Amino acid sequence: MLLVKAICALKVGAEMSKEEDEELERIKRRKIEEMMRNVSDGAEEENQPMKPLEKPLDLTDDMFKKFVEDNSLSVIDVWAPWCGPCHIVSPVIEELARDYVGRISFGKLNVDENKGVATQYGIRSIPTLLVFKEGKLVDQIVGALPRQMLEQKIIKHL
Repeated sequence: MLLVKAICALKVGAEMSKEEDEELERIKRRKIEEMMRNVSDGAEEENQPMKPLEKPLDLTDDMFKKFVEDNSLSVIDVWAPWCGPCHIVSPVIEELARDYVGRISFGKLNVDENKGVATQYGIRSIPTLLVFKEGKLVDQIVGALPRQMLEQKIIKHL
C-alpha cells in the first residue's frame, strides 16, 4: 500500500511539475517578447535626435559627442562637486536651460568622473563652459560669471 501511495504521489508531482513547466514557459515567452519590444523601441529612439530639455543633462565622456552633434547649439558646464565657483554657476545654467529650452541645449560634465573630455579640450580651470554650434567648439567661458555676462556670451551664438 505504501508503494502505491508513493507511485501516486510521484505521478501527481510529475503532473504538477508538467503544469508548472508549461506555466513557466508561457511566462518566459511573454517576458522575452516584452524584452524584444523594449529593445526594438530603444533602437528606434536611438536614431532619433534628443528632445529639448528644460534642465541640463548630466553627461559622460561616452555620450558627450552625440549630445554635441545632436544639438545645433549646446553649452556644456564642466564642473566638479568640490568646486565652490561651480556651485555658483550651476543655478544660473539651470535658469538658462529653462529660459532657452528648444533653442540651446545644456549639459553638465563632472570632470572627476569624466576626464576624457577635459583632456580633449585642455580644460585646466573649472567651471568652464564649452559652447558648441553645429558640433564645433565656438567658445570657452572660464570662471564664475554673473548671469548677464554668461547669457550675453552664450546667446551671441544663436
